[in-house]
Amino acid sequence: MENDSKYQMDEELTKLPEGLPKPIDDGASDHLLGMTIPDFILSSTKNSALDLSKMDSCYKILYFFPMIAIPGENVPQSEWNDIPGARGCTPQNISMSKHSEDLRKYDATIIGISTQPINELTKVSSLRKFSQSLVSDRDLEFQETLSIPTFQFEGKMMYKRLTLIVLESRIVKVFYPIFPPDKHIFEILEWLEKDSAKC
Repeated sequence: MENDSKYQMDEELTKLPEGLPKPIDDGASDHLLGMTIPDFILSSTKNSALDLSKMDSCYKILYFFPMIAIPGENVPQSEWNDIPGARGCTPQNISMSKHSEDLRKYDATIIGISTQPINELTKVSSLRKFSQSLVSDRDLEFQETLSIPTFQFEGKMMYKRLTLIVLESRIVKVFYPIFPPDKHIFEILEWLEKDSAKC
């Protein structure tokens, strides 16, 4: 019975419940377009560290998300669903992983960024077999440098869901707010299809 309940919980995390509140555009990302991405080196699930300046793909796609749950461990309480845009990190990351080959057709590398500790990100990445790298910005370097939108939950600072497309270290596209998160990958692919001639 215990294994059955864990499996059910795992399945629930991969789907978005109906009736979630939609996030609104509060203007918190308006300043980002045209800014330059700093050369951060952050802890990664694929390597001991990821140096953003040494990624040689044409496009860097940086998607920020609040917190991805590890089944049976750090699943948020019901109040999490009441925060506009908070729910959906698992289905979003699953869809990003599923379409990583489609992104490579446009010479795009995708990276997920959260304030979660790297051990949590590594555990869930291994469990879900994500193809993309997830990095931990636990010290909020992106927030301090670029003023990435955040919110607080249970005393923790978390990133709001946001995606930056970077070309030659410059932010050329900002997606914010993002809803529903599991379909966001198609917005990214549509934009790349129109813009890929620049690479």
